[in-house]
Order: sequence, then C-alpha cells, then structure tokens
Amino acid sequence: MSDTIIIVGGAGGIGSALAKKSAARGLVPHLIGRSPDALAALADETGGTWAKADVTDTTALTSAIQQAPGPVAGLAYCVGTINLKPLARLTIEDFARDFAISAAGAAMAIQAALPALKQYEGTASIVLFSSVAVSQGFSGHASISMAKGAVEGLTVALAAEVAPKIRVNAVAPSLTATPLAESLTSNEAMAKSIAQLHSLPRLGTAEDSANAADFLLSDASSWITGQILGVDGGRSTLRTKG
Repeated sequence: MSDTIIIVGGAGGIGSALAKKSAARGLVPHLIGRSPDALAALADETGGTWAKADVTDTTALTSAIQQAPGPVAGLAYCVGTINLKPLARLTIEDFARDFAISAAGAAMAIQAALPALKQYEGTASIVLFSSVAVSQGFSGHASISMAKGAVEGLTVALAAEVAPKIRVNAVAPSLTATPLAESLTSNEAMAKSIAQLHSLPRLGTAEDSANAADFLLSDASSWITGQILGVDGGRSTLRTKG
C-alpha cells in the first residue's frame, strides 16, 4: 500500500503543485479544501483522494483528515491569507480570522492527523507555511505577520514535542504568484516592482514552494526538523539593490 500525504489547501496553487510532486514520488495525496470540483479533478489526475472542509470548522477538518487512507507519512498545511491593511483599519475580526486560518487551523489539522502520523512505521513529516513578512518589517502586514509568526512558534514547539517520531518544519515564501496573491500580482507594474526588491529579481512560483515542501516531506531531509526554510529570492537576508 502506498504512503499517503495529507495536503490541506490541496486545491490551491502551492497545494496542487505539491500534490503532483507527491504523486510523482509514488505517494497518495489526500486533498482537503473548500472546492469539491477542483479537489475531485486533481485527485483524479494524481490518483489521490479528497474531502471537503473549511479549516475554520474544526469538526469538518478533523473528519476530512481522518478520512485519509493509511499509512500516513506526512501532512502539509498549505493555507493562509493575504490581508494587507494598516493597523488603524484592522479589526479584531481581521486578527481572529487570519490567526484562525493560518495558525489555529494548522494546530487543529496536526492534532487530527497525529494518531495516524505516530502509527507510521518510519519517521513522519509535517510542513507548515509561514511568510517572509515574519522576519522582515513590511508596512500593512500587522495581521498576517502576527498569524504567520504564530505558525513559526508552532513549528519549533511541535518539532520538540513530537521528536523523534515526527519531523516538523515550515516554508517561508516571499510573494508568490498564486491565485491567493492575485490582487498583488495581476497588476504587471506592481508585480515587476515587487520582483525587483529581491536579489533574485522575480516573484516566487507555486513550484518554488512546492519543491521545498516536497523536500521537507521526503527522506532526503531526514535530519532536518524545527527549521524555517526561506523560499524568498534572498529577500529575508540579502540587500543587493541600492
């Protein structure tokens, strides 16, 4: 029986790219999201399974995760928000929603998957998604930076808690051209301007982040845990422009 990788946000840009990479490695992607048609089509393409759930509905999310066929070798939580507003315009509902989707949803997904991950014969792997905005100060990013900062805290806390049976890491991309970021990337001038801020002057692609996640889910990263992997064109560490 082939091993299963649970991908929450499986119909999104990064989630769908990761599903295809997982399938190419002989794994069965179990796709979870809010778009049944997209999930079903991708499951057919990759030989995977799927279940519908909104990550803010813990009961539905738990049920969807528990439908994954075993053995479960890993979990990728490819869900987030892009809610860019100055602090004066943010409401308590904004903060609560961004935290619920990015951080609390990740914790609940892991909680639901933990029994299956612990039963896996080898070392299982969990991959979460943060953002370059946690390590860099960007105007208008207060809510998303807070939420994704919580994801990074969750990553290292759980990496300690579930070792050595399960590895936990996170990918922290810079702006990536996916449907989620369309409000920023659809404007050609804006996209080009943001791309030029990177030492490698382009926007990220879903493939960039999916490649990193696939690596962290695989045995090729078997001695890596508790790490935040920047996939950001150098933006978190390098300043080569101006």
